[in-house]
Amino acid sequence: MKLSDGVEAAIHCVTALAALEGNETLPATALAEFHGVSPSYLLKHLKKLVAAGILESVSGPAGGYRLARRTDRISLADVVLAVEGAQPAFRCHDIRKKGVDPLPDDAFPLPCNINLAMLRAEQAYRAELAKTSIAQLMDDFTEQADPRVVARGCAFRDRFKRPQGA
Repeated sequence: MKLSDGVEAAIHCVTALAALEGNETLPATALAEFHGVSPSYLLKHLKKLVAAGILESVSGPAGGYRLARRTDRISLADVVLAVEGAQPAFRCHDIRKKGVDPLPDDAFPLPCNINLAMLRAEQAYRAELAKTSIAQLMDDFTEQADPRVVARGCAFRDRFKRPQGA
Protein backbone atom coordinates (compact mmCIF):
# COMPACT_ATOMS: atom_id res chain seq x y z
CA MET A 1 0.00 0.00 0.00
CA LYS A 2 1.32 3.39 -0.93
CA LEU A 3 0.22 6.54 0.84
CA SER A 4 0.69 9.98 -0.66
CA ASP A 5 3.49 12.25 0.49
CA GLY A 6 0.75 14.44 1.90
CA VAL A 7 0.23 11.96 4.73
CA GLU A 8 3.79 12.40 5.95
CA ALA A 9 3.56 16.18 5.68
CA ALA A 10 0.22 16.21 7.49
CA ILE A 11 1.45 14.06 10.39
CA HIS A 12 4.57 16.19 10.80
CA CYS A 13 2.51 19.38 10.75
CA VAL A 14 0.10 18.02 13.35
CA THR A 15 3.00 17.11 15.63
CA ALA A 16 4.59 20.54 15.10
CA LEU A 17 1.30 22.20 16.02
CA ALA A 18 1.02 19.93 19.06
CA ALA A 19 4.06 21.71 20.50
CA LEU A 20 2.23 25.05 20.61
CA GLU A 21 0.87 26.39 23.86
CA GLY A 22 -2.54 27.91 24.51
CA ASN A 23 -4.11 29.53 21.46
CA GLU A 24 -0.86 30.02 19.53
CA THR A 25 -0.83 29.31 15.81
CA LEU A 26 1.76 28.68 13.13
CA PRO A 27 1.40 29.97 9.57
CA ALA A 28 1.19 27.49 6.70
CA THR A 29 4.14 29.14 4.96
CA ALA A 30 6.39 28.53 7.96
CA LEU A 31 5.25 24.89 8.25
CA ALA A 32 5.97 24.40 4.54
CA GLU A 33 9.42 25.97 4.83
CA PHE A 34 10.31 23.94 7.93
CA HIS A 35 9.35 20.67 6.24
CA GLY A 36 10.75 21.57 2.84
CA VAL A 37 7.49 21.24 0.92
CA SER A 38 5.61 23.53 -1.41
CA PRO A 39 3.30 25.94 0.44
CA SER A 40 0.46 25.36 -2.04
CA TYR A 41 0.86 21.59 -1.72
CA LEU A 42 0.84 21.75 2.07
CA LEU A 43 -2.10 24.15 2.18
CA LYS A 44 -4.22 21.60 0.31
CA HIS A 45 -3.56 19.06 3.08
CA LEU A 46 -3.98 21.54 5.92
CA LYS A 47 -7.43 22.39 4.54
CA LYS A 48 -8.34 18.70 4.63
CA LEU A 49 -7.22 18.53 8.26
CA VAL A 50 -9.40 21.54 9.07
CA ALA A 51 -12.38 19.96 7.30
CA ALA A 52 -11.84 16.79 9.37
CA GLY A 53 -11.85 18.77 12.63
CA ILE A 54 -8.21 18.01 13.40
CA LEU A 55 -6.94 21.57 12.90
CA GLU A 56 -8.42 25.03 13.26
CA SER A 57 -7.59 27.80 10.84
CA VAL A 58 -7.32 31.28 12.31
CA SER A 59 -7.67 34.04 9.72
CA GLY A 60 -6.06 37.42 9.68
CA PRO A 61 -2.53 38.78 9.44
CA ALA A 62 -1.51 37.03 12.66
CA GLY A 63 -3.47 33.88 11.84
CA GLY A 64 -2.34 30.39 11.16
CA TYR A 65 -3.14 26.86 12.25
CA ARG A 66 -3.51 25.11 15.58
CA LEU A 67 -4.94 21.83 16.79
CA ALA A 68 -8.71 21.67 17.07
CA ARG A 69 -8.63 18.99 19.75
CA ARG A 70 -6.27 17.48 22.29
CA THR A 71 -3.41 15.30 21.07
CA ASP A 72 -4.80 12.25 22.84
CA ARG A 73 -7.98 12.68 20.76
CA ILE A 74 -6.18 12.66 17.39
CA SER A 75 -5.02 9.31 16.00
CA LEU A 76 -2.83 8.52 13.04
CA ALA A 77 -5.95 7.04 11.44
CA ASP A 78 -7.68 10.42 11.77
CA VAL A 79 -4.85 12.15 9.91
CA VAL A 80 -4.47 9.47 7.23
CA LEU A 81 -8.21 9.36 6.52
CA ALA A 82 -8.40 13.15 6.39
CA VAL A 83 -5.67 13.30 3.75
CA GLU A 84 -6.34 10.11 1.79
CA GLY A 85 -10.11 9.87 2.18
CA ALA A 86 -12.20 7.07 3.60
CA GLN A 87 -12.24 4.90 0.48
CA PRO A 88 -10.36 1.61 0.90
CA ALA A 89 -6.98 1.38 -0.80
CA PHE A 90 -8.11 -1.72 -2.73
CA ARG A 91 -11.12 -1.22 -4.94
CA CYS A 92 -12.53 -4.36 -6.47
CA HIS A 93 -13.69 -3.92 -10.07
CA ASP A 94 -14.81 -7.55 -10.30
CA ILE A 95 -12.50 -8.36 -13.20
CA ARG A 96 -13.17 -12.04 -12.54
CA LYS A 97 -16.38 -11.57 -14.51
CA LYS A 98 -14.64 -10.08 -17.56
CA GLY A 99 -12.23 -11.27 -20.21
CA VAL A 100 -12.38 -14.28 -22.52
CA ASP A 101 -15.55 -16.37 -22.35
CA PRO A 102 -17.25 -14.42 -19.55
CA LEU A 103 -19.68 -16.37 -17.43
CA PRO A 104 -22.97 -15.12 -16.02
CA ASP A 105 -22.93 -13.40 -12.63
CA ASP A 106 -24.48 -16.42 -10.90
CA ALA A 107 -21.31 -18.43 -11.62
CA PHE A 108 -19.33 -16.34 -9.14
CA PRO A 109 -19.76 -16.46 -5.39
CA LEU A 110 -20.63 -13.17 -3.78
CA PRO A 111 -18.83 -11.36 -2.45
CA CYS A 112 -15.43 -11.89 -4.07
CA ASN A 113 -13.09 -13.63 -1.62
CA ILE A 114 -10.12 -11.58 -2.87
CA ASN A 115 -12.00 -8.37 -2.12
CA LEU A 116 -12.94 -9.67 1.33
CA ALA A 117 -9.32 -10.57 2.13
CA MET A 118 -8.10 -7.14 1.03
CA LEU A 119 -10.78 -5.38 3.06
CA ARG A 120 -9.84 -7.41 6.17
CA ALA A 121 -6.23 -6.33 5.71
CA GLU A 122 -7.32 -2.71 5.35
CA GLN A 123 -9.41 -2.94 8.53
CA ALA A 124 -6.41 -4.32 10.43
CA TYR A 125 -4.19 -1.55 9.08
CA ARG A 126 -6.69 1.16 10.03
CA ALA A 127 -7.22 -0.36 13.46
CA GLU A 128 -3.48 -0.23 14.10
CA LEU A 129 -3.32 3.42 13.03
CA ALA A 130 -6.28 4.19 15.29
CA LYS A 131 -4.33 2.83 18.29
CA THR A 132 -1.60 5.45 17.97
CA SER A 133 -2.41 8.98 19.09
CA ILE A 134 -0.47 12.14 18.40
CA ALA A 135 0.09 12.32 22.17
CA GLN A 136 1.85 8.95 22.03
CA LEU A 137 4.00 10.09 19.11
CA MET A 138 4.95 13.21 21.04
CA ASP A 139 5.84 11.16 24.15
CA ASP A 140 7.96 8.77 22.08
CA PHE A 141 9.68 11.71 20.41
CA THR A 142 10.45 13.34 23.76
CA GLU A 143 12.06 10.13 25.03
CA GLN A 144 14.05 9.25 21.91
CA ALA A 145 14.89 12.45 20.00
CA ASP A 146 18.36 13.80 19.53
CA PRO A 147 18.63 17.08 21.48
CA ARG A 148 19.61 18.88 18.26
CA VAL A 149 16.31 17.89 16.67
CA VAL A 150 14.40 19.12 19.73
CA ALA A 151 16.32 22.41 19.71
CA ARG A 152 15.63 22.88 15.99
CA GLY A 153 11.90 22.32 16.52
CA CYS A 154 11.75 24.64 19.53
CA ALA A 155 13.63 27.37 17.67
CA PHE A 156 11.22 27.05 14.75
CA ARG A 157 8.19 27.22 17.02
CA ASP A 158 9.53 30.20 18.95
CA ARG A 159 10.40 32.08 15.75
CA PHE A 160 7.08 31.60 13.97
CA LYS A 161 4.42 31.11 16.67
CA ARG A 162 1.66 33.66 16.70
CA PRO A 163 -0.08 34.28 20.01
CA GLN A 164 -3.84 34.71 19.69
CA GLY A 165 -6.35 36.39 21.96
CA ALA A 166 -8.12 34.28 24.58
